[in-house]
Amino acid sequence: MKRKIYHNLLIIGLFTIVCLTWGTTWVAMKITVSTVPPIFATGLRFLCAAPLLLLLARYKKAPLLFPSGQFGFQLCVTLFYFAIPFTLMLYGERYTSSSLASIIFATMPAAVLTLSLIILRERATVRQILGLAISIATLSIILWYEGHSGIKNQLCGIVALLMAVLMHAIMYVQCKKRCIGISVLSYNALPSLGAGVLLTTLGLTESPNFSTFTSQSLLSISYLGIVAGVGGVLAYFSLQKITQPFKASLVFMIFPIISIILDNIINGSSISYQSVILLIPFLFGIILILYRYPARPNAS
Repeated sequence: MKRKIYHNLLIIGLFTIVCLTWGTTWVAMKITVSTVPPIFATGLRFLCAAPLLLLLARYKKAPLLFPSGQFGFQLCVTLFYFAIPFTLMLYGERYTSSSLASIIFATMPAAVLTLSLIILRERATVRQILGLAISIATLSIILWYEGHSGIKNQLCGIVALLMAVLMHAIMYVQCKKRCIGISVLSYNALPSLGAGVLLTTLGLTESPNFSTFTSQSLLSISYLGIVAGVGGVLAYFSLQKITQPFKASLVFMIFPIISIILDNIINGSSISYQSVILLIPFLFGIILILYRYPARPNAS
């Protein structure tokens, strides 16, 4: 009984950590790009995360390199999971609200399902296809409403965020085939370091004005790297190990709501009333995509 209570409390604790870190990430990114250029900021983010990830990998005796024959894919992870999409996220947040950015990224399950159907030839249930149609349709309407908000260059920000979602979804699908048996620390440690060094160096071409960096922006970068980039990611993978995938994936329902609430508290506004209402069918569509019926026991 005590073990079950401890297990349930652990699930609740990890779920809460993931929801809070992922929900606050978008506001932190918005604060970051207010004074720090996106490439340079993303590089600093990964340089904050890399030392802790390397230490954890050493402590857990997780290999830094992918298995033989997978080194090329590890480079792809560095570029197309870490360096490019996370830069696109920060770039996108320059021109969109943190609320809209979080909603766009909540479409990840829909993007992964679509690419799994195309690339892996996986089968989808009628329920999943219905959820896919609902989520894509409602997101399109939300983007249409928010596109008339008058924010300058908002379309550029939306496109950047959609590209980041697409890249992450492609890497998730590829990992279904290539990352079996690879530790989460192996997946994150060396690629984070590589992305950090690469982006910080490239970020110097943005001519960052260090005198304009605010303490809030620098604290936000540290938060993104250490709390969200290390704590949030490890908490999510730990959650996946001790509970059903559907329950772990429910974080995609919660973190946009947290982001919207924070955006309203901090900035006094977030997205239109129509978009908030459309969030209900949008999240319902994502639930339909994620839900898996429990396997039936074999007849004895």
